[in-house]
Amino acid sequence: MITIQLTEQNTGQAVLDILQQHIPAAPLSYLRQLLRRGKVYSDGIALGEESHLHGYETLQLPDSARLRELCDSPLPKVTILLETEALLAVFKPAGLAIHSSVNHMGDNLTDRVRTLIHHRKAPYKIAPAHRLDIGTSGPVLFGKGRKATAELGRLLQAGQIKKTYLALVHGIPPDSGTLTTEVQVQDKIKEAATRFRVLGRCGNAALLEIELLSGRKHQIRQQCSDAGWPVYGDTRYGGPALIGLERLFLHCWQLSCSAMGESHHFFISSPLPGDLRTILRTMHIDLPSPT
Repeated sequence: MITIQLTEQNTGQAVLDILQQHIPAAPLSYLRQLLRRGKVYSDGIALGEESHLHGYETLQLPDSARLRELCDSPLPKVTILLETEALLAVFKPAGLAIHSSVNHMGDNLTDRVRTLIHHRKAPYKIAPAHRLDIGTSGPVLFGKGRKATAELGRLLQAGQIKKTYLALVHGIPPDSGTLTTEVQVQDKIKEAATRFRVLGRCGNAALLEIELLSGRKHQIRQQCSDAGWPVYGDTRYGGPALIGLERLFLHCWQLSCSAMGESHHFFISSPLPGDLRTILRTMHIDLPSPT
């Protein structure tokens, strides 16, 4: 029997999503087949595709040769947050670039995902539909094939994919509001709009939930800095250091799309990484729940 031990970060997740995270080499159709045949158990109960778990349970799977091979595949680490017939959403940790570039040669998220897809022998190519700064963590959407990637890009350009971030800033922002200012994008000045609300405070630190209303590079970081409350760890825009924080305290928390008439309907929640959760606990700021 193959077992998977769940953790706090699996709380509320569907069992199919959990299996994808722990066995990324397995095709989605194979995992669904295991569930439909009643081959996945927890506490003696067979689980279905939509079963949601509380965290800390142990999953039991059949000890087949194929499943053992999939579990032991020497693949680069890829955490799958959601997979459909058209898209793959994977977690990008802080410090990992999406693409190989002059300043970030070698390991990158796109190469990891392409290695996974090649291992599956999938009949399509995959490409990221958007980017996250190297210092920002959170989900990145990959389209399965050119048509799916182009459709995701169109939805992003049309503002039909909602992006919600969490940022710990230094300062005393109002409880809520909208920042509508100009930001510098390379050699151009462009309008940017960001909606925010405060989820918790500790002295001069405030945890913000942020919704992007436009998609400019470094938008959140520039606008928060210009408003007088830079993001902790953001040395580029004047953010102060914080004991125990080795990165930017900026995390893409949720992505969702509910465009009418489209096949791309999804809601993705990416819990805060452990180091950021520890910072909030130290400050006695409650961890937010998905909305």
